[in-house]
Amino acid sequence: MPTSLTAVQIRDKVTTGELTARAVAEAHLAKIEAEDGKIHAFLHVMKEEALAAADAVDAKRKAGGKLGPLAGVPVAIKDNLCTKGVPTTCASRILEGWRPPYDATVIERLRAADAVLIGKTNLDEFAMGSSTENSAFGPTRNPHDLTRTPGGSSGGSAAAVAAGFAPLALGSDTGGSIRQPAACCGVVGMKPTYGAVSRYGLIAFASSLDQVGPFSRNVEDAWELLKVLSGKDRDSRDQTSYPAAFAGWGPLNRDLPLGGVRIGMPKEYLGDGLDPECRAAVDAARRAFEGRGATIVEVSLPNTAQGIPTYYLVATVEAASNLARYDATHFGVRKGDAAHSRGAGFGPEVKRRIALGTFASSAGYSDAYYVKALKARRLILNDFDEAFRRCDVILCPTAPTPAFKLGEKSADPIQMYLSDVYTVGANLAGIPGIAIPWGTSKGRLPLGVQLLGPAQQEDRLFAVARALEGAR
Repeated sequence: MPTSLTAVQIRDKVTTGELTARAVAEAHLAKIEAEDGKIHAFLHVMKEEALAAADAVDAKRKAGGKLGPLAGVPVAIKDNLCTKGVPTTCASRILEGWRPPYDATVIERLRAADAVLIGKTNLDEFAMGSSTENSAFGPTRNPHDLTRTPGGSSGGSAAAVAAGFAPLALGSDTGGSIRQPAACCGVVGMKPTYGAVSRYGLIAFASSLDQVGPFSRNVEDAWELLKVLSGKDRDSRDQTSYPAAFAGWGPLNRDLPLGGVRIGMPKEYLGDGLDPECRAAVDAARRAFEGRGATIVEVSLPNTAQGIPTYYLVATVEAASNLARYDATHFGVRKGDAAHSRGAGFGPEVKRRIALGTFASSAGYSDAYYVKALKARRLILNDFDEAFRRCDVILCPTAPTPAFKLGEKSADPIQMYLSDVYTVGANLAGIPGIAIPWGTSKGRLPLGVQLLGPAQQEDRLFAVARALEGAR
C-alpha cells in the first residue's frame, strides 16, 4: 500500500513509473476519509487540489520532464502557513474562512519540488499550546491512544504522519511545537537553525523564535524535506533568513562512524520532573551511542531553570505585538467593534498570552520583566556555546512525560507550559534540534529522545540522528 511507503520510496517509484502520483494521492485521501473522523488531524482536506497536483506530476513524467525531489509525495501542512486560495485559520475563529492571496515561501518550494499538498492540519490556536486542545475547531487525538493528546502546537501534523495520512508534514516550532508532538506521536520532528528556513507566509506567533520544519516517519525523509524547505538562496522576503546550503547537499550520510564523536548529556535535563520511562529512553540511547564508539561527555546548561520563564516573557511580548493586527477590519470574524471582535475571535489561551505580553512590555514593567528576559536569553545561548566546545551533539529528553490524557493539564497552565521544558532552550538559542522515536512506555505510548546541535550544522546533526536511528 502506498500509505506504508516512505517519502523517498514514493518519490523513487513515481519517478520510475512503478507508481502513479494519482494512485499515491488517492490512497492517502482514502485513508484520511476513513480514519480522520476519530483523530481530527485535518481542518481542511485539499482533495481536488491534491488530485490535480498528482495528475500534473504524472503528465510531467510521461512528457519526459525532470521530476522534483519530492515528486508525488503527499505533504500535510500546518494551518498557520499561508496557502493560496485555501482556508488558513491558525485554528482560530478570528481567521475563520480566510483564504490567503499568496503562498508561503515553503509552500512555493514544495510545489516546485512536485510535492502533493494534501491538507491543512489542526493546531493549538495561533500555535499557542502543547496539546492541540486550544484549537477553536476541536482537539486532535493521538493515533496511538485516542484518549491522549498528540502534543502541540503542531499536533495535527504529527498525528497525520503517525496515522499514515501523509509521509511528510510541515510544522512550526516556537518553543518545541514540532519536537514535543513528534515525541508524543512516535515520529521524527525537526527544528532547523533559526533563519535556515524562510518564515515568509508563516503567520507569526513570536517572530524571533518561530521556525518552520519537517515531520516524517524516519530521519532520511526529514532530511529530504528540509533540503527543499531551505532552498538554495536566501529569501529576500524574510530578512532573518540566510542562504542555507542544505539544498545543495547530497543524500544523507547513512553510515557516519561515531568513533570520536562526542555526545554531550546535560545534567540539568536529567533531574527532577523527568518521567522514569523517558529517562530510561535517554539512557538506552546513550548506551546505543557508546556501543557504536561515541564518547559520552557530561555538560552543564546552568541556566536551564530560566528557560520556561524567559520563553514565556519573550514569546508573549512578541505575540501581543504580532496579534495586534487582528481587529476584524481587513479579515477575520467581525462582532461589532474591534474590541468585541477580538474578544469573540480569540480563545482563552491566546487572550492569556496577549495579556501577559502586554503587561510585561508596558511602561514601568518592561525593565523588570521583558528586558530581564532578554538578558537571560543571552545567558542561555552562552550556555549552549560553552557546551558545544566540549561536545559535538547534545542528547537529552524531548518531553518530560509520554503523551498525557486529553484535559489532564487544561486547568493548570503552568503544568502545560512545563511540557516544553526540554525544548524551549533550542528556540531561545536559535540552534537546531531533532526528536527521534525511541521505544514505547509500559502503556504502549511512544517515547522519544532529542538531539541538539550547533547553529547551521544540520548535516552533522542529521548524520548522528541517522546513526542513532540505525541502532534502535
